[in-house]
Amino acid sequence: MTVLPPAIADLSDDDLLELYSAGARAPWLRVNFVTTLDGSASASGTTGPLGGPDDLRVFDLLRRMADVVLVAAGTVRDEGYGPMVLHDADVAWRREHGMPDHPVFAIVSGALSLDPASRVFTEPPVRPIVLTSSTAAGSSQAAALSRVADVVPCSDPSEPDGVNAAVLRDELVARGLGRIHCEGGPSFLGTLVAADLVDELALTIDPSLEGGAGPRITRGSSPDLRRMRAAHVLRGEGDVLLTRYLRER
Repeated sequence: MTVLPPAIADLSDDDLLELYSAGARAPWLRVNFVTTLDGSASASGTTGPLGGPDDLRVFDLLRRMADVVLVAAGTVRDEGYGPMVLHDADVAWRREHGMPDHPVFAIVSGALSLDPASRVFTEPPVRPIVLTSSTAAGSSQAAALSRVADVVPCSDPSEPDGVNAAVLRDELVARGLGRIHCEGGPSFLGTLVAADLVDELALTIDPSLEGGAGPRITRGSSPDLRRMRAAHVLRGEGDVLLTRYLRER
């Protein structure tokens, strides 16, 4: 006997939006990742080969619901991010729900190793935010970036050279960006896990074996297990599984 979860192809976008918003309340920090069966967060160095069209469908819908898309600078570079621009259908939905046309793009960079001339900063529909350390926020690179983005120091007062995850989250919430959608990468997710700030993990499981040295979805040190509960499991094209887990608090 074969027992499989419901097919995502049988669900409308409205159905999926209801599933992925159930139980979420602002402030809310959602993390979205893809992994292979053997635990790799990438194939040949990027996530592109993993997940397929249904993962992309959910990816777009999660951005649609977000106030801010949060990404570490290394992932922005590795995945070739451009400006944060949504599809027309997503913009129309946001307008109907009283939201700005596009979410804010927030980039985490302790070293400010970002190019102010990149398309991320020269072509966005909404001015991006760069979240950095208090020390870096006073640098000449910060001054250059401040012409194209809001540069926000997010350090604990006792550690001015580091980016504190809780301070970062609070800075976004204070700006009215309470529905936070994080897209990586592994080191940053490790920081969020250690700080116990992850409210939700939307995890796509690609039915493949990477078999190499790809990273896990999270990297770092956390003293405790963070228990999650399953909210749903859906089956996509090619037996991809799209799961949603909520933090047990």
